[in-house]
Amino acid sequence: MGSPDLIRLGAERTYPSMRFLRDPAQRRYYVPVVLCLALTALLLLLPTGYEGAVQYQEADRCAARVLAVDDSTIVDTGLVRSGEQRCTLELLGGRFQGRTATGINMLNGSLEQDKLFAPGDKAMVVVSCQEDEILSVTMTDHYRIGKEALLAAVFAVFLILFAGRTGVRAIVSFVLTVLMLWKVLVPLYLKGWNPILVGLAVTLALTLLIIALVYGFERRCAAAVSGAFLGILVTCVLGIVFTDLFQIHGAVMSYSESLLYSGYQDLNLTQIFMAAIFIGSSGAVMDLAVDITSAVNEVVKKRPDISRWEAVRSGMNVGRAAMGTMTTTLLLAYSGGYVALLMVFMAQGTPLYNILNYKYVASEIIHTIVGSFGLVTVAPLTALTSGFLLAGQREPSLPTPPVRRAAEGQSAPQGDSEHDRRLLRLLMRR
Repeated sequence: MGSPDLIRLGAERTYPSMRFLRDPAQRRYYVPVVLCLALTALLLLLPTGYEGAVQYQEADRCAARVLAVDDSTIVDTGLVRSGEQRCTLELLGGRFQGRTATGINMLNGSLEQDKLFAPGDKAMVVVSCQEDEILSVTMTDHYRIGKEALLAAVFAVFLILFAGRTGVRAIVSFVLTVLMLWKVLVPLYLKGWNPILVGLAVTLALTLLIIALVYGFERRCAAAVSGAFLGILVTCVLGIVFTDLFQIHGAVMSYSESLLYSGYQDLNLTQIFMAAIFIGSSGAVMDLAVDITSAVNEVVKKRPDISRWEAVRSGMNVGRAAMGTMTTTLLLAYSGGYVALLMVFMAQGTPLYNILNYKYVASEIIHTIVGSFGLVTVAPLTALTSGFLLAGQREPSLPTPPVRRAAEGQSAPQGDSEHDRRLLRLLMRR
């Protein structure tokens, strides 16, 4: 090799993108990022197919600032309120931005749904109009989008500050998960596709992409994905079996009956409930699979001569330690949303056997225990897959030491990439 080869290799060191195109290890690590970004962009452009189903299509939706309120027609019974609240509003967006109008806030005597406004509040409003004339303004709720965006931005900044590039990958996986659920899972459910098959397909795709963002497309990714999806499959089967045994109808899910009364009476709510069981536990399953795979990989790196069954036993030991806390994680996650219901039971003196037999409690028992079954099974399954896929294999190291060592005549340390060894030989030859 002559000077052109040396210049080319030096350029690869100067411009990492060239090395990314030539180095298989770098490609395996960065291709998932490119793939996830491309898929995210595609999903952002993909229509759900239900954009035309928006109610009041001729209406204008925007934010409005409350200038004054009139509570004279509100009937206050002490605990709940009914009637209507009239508010003077300044419209902050839409066709009528800057105009002042009177908005109506209807109160139905429900603490869950009713809201009250005060001067200075921002409200989400629906403006019914005819040409350039405002017919009515309905106040739907407090305007929270700006604060939600601020909260998400602060979270993203802190994640990137503390985790660096890993934090960026975590944000990409978060956005991709939201889009997969909103643009793929929900529309297919509404179109009547089999909820269990669709849920499994979406969960497998997310499992593969999210774990690939951690490891890249390599053996660790294959081991973690295999173990995680086997655990999710076990959760799916048990969820189907025990939902039937417990005779739980999918209508126990919040707002599910509203779907039936909105023209979707053919939906199988029970199968949607079954799919929700393994989708809800898939995050914890992925977490445990990655923990075990990383632990086995470290053991294999420290002891390259370890046998596959010894690596499996090491993974089993890690799994036993992690399962004790992971099952409690699911219990706290699911029971946290039902604290008020448990308080009602206690305040009324409901016997424990009545509480356990209540269908809402039984459905949460299925969520918690069946989800924990998935965690219990993913530990040995991931230990097996990672032990057999990682033991006996030496992954090429990713570090790329400075070229300056070669120019000084030093030998390349053990673990240098093939690119650095080639560049070192060229420099020494010159």
